[in-house]
Amino acid sequence: MSKFNYFKGWYFKCSANNKTIAFIPAFHSSNQRESASLQIITDERVFNVPFDSLEYSQKPLRIILGNSVFSEKGINLNIKTDNLTLTGHLRFGPLSPLKYDIMGPFCFVPFMQCRHSVYSMRHFIDGEIILNGQQLNFQNGVGYIEGDCGSSFPSRYIWTQCCFENGALMLSVADIPLYGFNFTGIIGIVLLHGKEHRIATYLGARLKASDKNTVTIKQGDYELTAKLIEKNPQVLYAPIKGDMKRAIHESASCRAYYEFFYKDKPLCKFTNDRASFEFEYS
Repeated sequence: MSKFNYFKGWYFKCSANNKTIAFIPAFHSSNQRESASLQIITDERVFNVPFDSLEYSQKPLRIILGNSVFSEKGINLNIKTDNLTLTGHLRFGPLSPLKYDIMGPFCFVPFMQCRHSVYSMRHFIDGEIILNGQQLNFQNGVGYIEGDCGSSFPSRYIWTQCCFENGALMLSVADIPLYGFNFTGIIGIVLLHGKEHRIATYLGARLKASDKNTVTIKQGDYELTAKLIEKNPQVLYAPIKGDMKRAIHESASCRAYYEFFYKDKPLCKFTNDRASFEFEYS
């Protein structure tokens, strides 16, 4: 992977009171040309704000874009463009990090096309923002934070995430190129009552079935199914060799069904109206 074809981005999802907004700060470098951006996806539309540069620290996580800050403690917003005025402050409660890197042993493998990180499966949110004159209250809200870095998004992948009562869930299934070969890479977490159930290729997970809106993963005695019921797709931009020129479709807030079994007994079965879904697996 060339240092000139690289991206690094983060995903801050915030939900409360039947509303969802996600912030995607990122920097990207392609053919020695560097830039940064902030994509904002709501229930109705997407805003894409370009920046010249981005500053960040990894531990503790802190990202500065212009006059806005994204961190483990919350988000401060102060953005004004021709079509967007966004101000406000969101405070985060204690994060819920994973016990160890979601990539497992793959975090040590060089030259991977894309690496995934999970900073918090679930945390509380409080505060309010004003988006183009509309006040959005996030009192007693819930949030999720993840990140990606590398050269490109996988050509084919499925990603879904949701927070639910007493838990949270994230699953990613992707076609992974590595050293001239391709394999189906799976990473996922089902957080139930504070217990982490990890689903991953390096733990024996395999793709049992998938179609245009449903995916089922089998790992030993565990089986996880995610089904997209009602889409709410918005167009986002994703990297190809560091250049943010690929259009993908994300439903940041949609209706989805999940079921998680152990030895044919359900650990949880539920429908979620604030789920996020990307199904780029055709």
